[in-house]
Amino acid sequence: MAQQTTKATRIEHDLVGDKEVPADAYYGVHTVRAVENFAITGSTIARFPDLIAALAAVKQAAAQANRDLGLLPPDIAAAVISACEEIGSGRLHEQFVVDPVQGGAGTSTNMNANEVIANRALEILGHPRGFYDVIHPLDHVNLGQSTNDVYPTAVRLALVTSLHRLDGSLGALAAAFTEKATEFGDVLKMGRTQLQDAVPMTLGQEFTTYAVMIEEDRLRLTEAAALLLESNLGGTAIGTGINGHPRYAELACTYLAEISGEPVRPAGDFIEATQDCGAFVQLSGVLKRVAVKLSKTCNDLRLTSSGPTAGLGEINLPPVQAGSSIMPGKVNPVIPEVVNQVAFEVIGNDLTVTMAAEAGQLQLNAFEPVIAYSLLRSLTHLRAACDTLATRCVPGITANRDHLHDSVHRSIGLVTALAPHIGYTACTALARRVLATGRPIKDLAAEAGLLTADQLDTILRPANLIGHPAQPSATAAP
Repeated sequence: MAQQTTKATRIEHDLVGDKEVPADAYYGVHTVRAVENFAITGSTIARFPDLIAALAAVKQAAAQANRDLGLLPPDIAAAVISACEEIGSGRLHEQFVVDPVQGGAGTSTNMNANEVIANRALEILGHPRGFYDVIHPLDHVNLGQSTNDVYPTAVRLALVTSLHRLDGSLGALAAAFTEKATEFGDVLKMGRTQLQDAVPMTLGQEFTTYAVMIEEDRLRLTEAAALLLESNLGGTAIGTGINGHPRYAELACTYLAEISGEPVRPAGDFIEATQDCGAFVQLSGVLKRVAVKLSKTCNDLRLTSSGPTAGLGEINLPPVQAGSSIMPGKVNPVIPEVVNQVAFEVIGNDLTVTMAAEAGQLQLNAFEPVIAYSLLRSLTHLRAACDTLATRCVPGITANRDHLHDSVHRSIGLVTALAPHIGYTACTALARRVLATGRPIKDLAAEAGLLTADQLDTILRPANLIGHPAQPSATAAP
């Protein structure tokens, strides 16, 4: 039981000794020591509400399972469950004060949750905070559990929740690109390979590509999420289930699925699941894939909008703020630029996740906190980047139609369409004459008698220039 010393603090005891805890705090001595030991990121786990809600869901599932098994008295179980439900709904998140990056494989996060839940449960039963003889953070809230099954399960559940949010943002971004693709469906432009004129396409086709890439990545994220729904809850310390009831794992997992609304399932091998971080590596790799594609898309937007007079100038990005403190009238592509930077961060986070997963030893990976921190930041920032691009940039993009039309008809890329009719060698000579004279291909080809005017009109008709690509089969891999 905590000993009250002043109105401002209470005394709690742990392995190290006595420690003052703020009297109005729901957390306890273990959390206070963790705050002192790990001042790393300048933030707390309250930054990630999905993680706190997931911790509460795991603790609630554990309490319900232990109640059913007769291991937790009904009144204590009811109070603990109520406390967990409150936290899951958003209450007391400010009491989760430990740094997300910490030693101990997540023990500080688990203890922060145990203490907050215990003290809120004590209040529900009419007892002061710190009266652990009645409800104890470890003996009751953490009954049948270990950080080593609670923390990774909560992290996985939080990641799945965050993935759902990212998926919604990616879907909205894909829809924004699709809407623009429809708007630009009749705008002919030159496609480029290695930044050189290639063959014509439509601006709509270019924007459709951006939407398709996003939709492909949404499928890959769904696959990664499925791996995260495998839980080692009930494996306790190393996966052997020591100190756990034989039926606890199945019961707790069933309750967790009901509470979370996710199809959480027990791992096939708890020892393997306790030490393996493969699902985190898989997710991180897919997030990197998303980031790389988003960054490439933003590179394209910046390049094709370059100018406005001395660049490509094919499209205009909406001006959202002044671009320079010294150059009047300058507007920068700030929205694509910020998305680029988020992508760089996510790519770097992937390396952190990879190194942390590799550094695990024997039956546990002690570095899951930095894995969780990196993945949750990647998910949060990618979602914000997608929302920003979808609302502050893509809808306002306009096409410089006349400029695009002129650039197509001035380009030597049109000779490719003539190759099946007059041959590669004749087309090469024609391209050289176009470059030397600056005259349109159509005029020079007609004057040289290579094709008739009617033939040229047909061949160079926009609908014929953009081709008729074969449609992939339903079973084709993306």
